[in-house]
Amino acid sequence: MTSIASTPISYADIQAIVADDFAIMDEQVFGSLNSKVKLVMNVSQHVINAGGKRMRPLITLLCSRMLEDSPAEAAMHLAAITEMLHTATLVHDDVIDESGMRRGKPTANATWNNATAVLVGDYLIARAFNLLVGFGSLPLLKLFSDGTCDIAEGEVLQLQHQHNPQATEDDYMRIIDGKTSRLFMMATQGAAILRDKTEHLPALADFGQHFGNAFQIIDDVLDYSGDSETMGKNLGDDLAEGKPTLPTIKALALLKHSDTASFEKLRVAVQTGKVDEAQDIIALVHSSGALDYCRQRALEETKLAQEALAKLPDNRYREGLFQLTQLASARLL
Repeated sequence: MTSIASTPISYADIQAIVADDFAIMDEQVFGSLNSKVKLVMNVSQHVINAGGKRMRPLITLLCSRMLEDSPAEAAMHLAAITEMLHTATLVHDDVIDESGMRRGKPTANATWNNATAVLVGDYLIARAFNLLVGFGSLPLLKLFSDGTCDIAEGEVLQLQHQHNPQATEDDYMRIIDGKTSRLFMMATQGAAILRDKTEHLPALADFGQHFGNAFQIIDDVLDYSGDSETMGKNLGDDLAEGKPTLPTIKALALLKHSDTASFEKLRVAVQTGKVDEAQDIIALVHSSGALDYCRQRALEETKLAQEALAKLPDNRYREGLFQLTQLASARLL
């Protein structure tokens, strides 16, 4: 495997490695919706159409081919189910965050209302499990049922620490392990169960967890240093929503003993969510050195993900997964 500094590669290049599988999976995301209620179909199609790059199902497809290089309809179907679950969590997140836009498009809760969005999110989860039963695999069903519980617990834990300036890095890691990394782990391990390659489950779990951790930390860094248009939200939105993210947690820890006035200003901003002077708060997080620490943590998690990949079959699909870690890390530059 090559290093992070190698020739830049695009997401489309990685997707092209499993282009045929990906196209079938993408059709199945829509084709798996079968509600007799028109509103359920309309809202479901709206939120799926507003979806992102389908990274989690892409990971399932790459893992499946890495373990056995042959087409597998079951893997494509599982990848579509993974995307359905991911979409459901985004719908619920938008309700909790009272978001009006996601990736530049109106959210379901803004287009319809909160009650409709929550119930359609529930439908997507229920439909995903309805489809999972069709595999007739108890290990697969257990992986996804345990994982979905962990995702829900991660979201509740985040809510529990909302506007809490005393949240710790350990609290943060527990939150992202549930709400972000768990679905990456389900995407990787599910492929191994379907291919009956369970000897690779530990390495795949490590890859999914560490890549998910890195991905979320990078997202949280970009909330203070990214481009609003690219991110699809305003800088500092996480702070306004009171989310306990690593940049604010580390900034508070660094400022507590070095700059009491700045610490107090940031503490109040975290506690109240009032960021009338958002640029001042963002500058404060920058000057504290917290973002440098977060970037280093993201690179450490990326390296752990890459080390996990080194234990898996060496082929172009593993290289695709490795390139995904490079692409995520490149967002920090």
